[in-house]
Amino acid sequence: MTGGPTTRRTTGHTSGALHAEWTKLRTLPSTWWLMLAAVALMVALGAMATGSVTTDQCPSPTECHEDTVKLSLTGVWLGQAVVAVLGVLAMSSEYGTGTIHATLTAIPGRVRVLASKSVIVTAAALATGAVAVLASLLVARLILPGNGFSAAPLSLAEGPTLRAATGTVLYLGLIALLALGVAALVRDTAGAVTSVLGLLYAFPVVAELVADERWSERLQKLTPTSAGLSIQATENLDALPIGPWPGLGVLTAWSAAALLAGAAVFRLRDA
Repeated sequence: MTGGPTTRRTTGHTSGALHAEWTKLRTLPSTWWLMLAAVALMVALGAMATGSVTTDQCPSPTECHEDTVKLSLTGVWLGQAVVAVLGVLAMSSEYGTGTIHATLTAIPGRVRVLASKSVIVTAAALATGAVAVLASLLVARLILPGNGFSAAPLSLAEGPTLRAATGTVLYLGLIALLALGVAALVRDTAGAVTSVLGLLYAFPVVAELVADERWSERLQKLTPTSAGLSIQATENLDALPIGPWPGLGVLTAWSAAALLAGAAVFRLRDA
């Protein structure tokens, strides 16, 4: 049995909204530059991090206990800023140019508009993250043997490495959603970017500066960056404030909250 007219109409509206958002995103020159910059920064910082460690001070390479997988993915600290800007621009650029009026005229359902933006922005962030992560691991495999480390742990056939790599890609997708939600709340590009970057970079610093160790650990468990990036750890997991997957769950909650708040404001406020 085929769907009725209402089902077909809803499906058509959804696919049309997705196509429209994809067209807008890919025709923005800044989109491709931002995606390229995110990959380049992640690979470059990861290469610098892995190139800076050696086994010279260790009794043997196996006794260094260096988390080479996490080191190779260090570039996410820079890449997340670029992905956040991409997420913000997907929403705020339309307010800046005034094209949001045309968007809402063509697609009156505001939740559908935001949902379509979420899908397209997440897809772009995930694609960028996948390329950056694979390239970072490959570069690390080329660098680390020259510093005395084995390249074996960097294989995706290793469970912890696969989890760290997959988790880093998901982390970037969630950062894009967080930024999109904040942009829907703030509307202004500068204000949204400042808010997101403050949350990603200032919040972890504040959490670590808290004198009380118990409160510092609690804050780190709630910080989107510190908690989310626990997914990258493949060594000394017991020393983490929060486990890898629960940590990514904290970031998921932040992103969901930002999107829900953004959707509520987007529905109630005039364009």
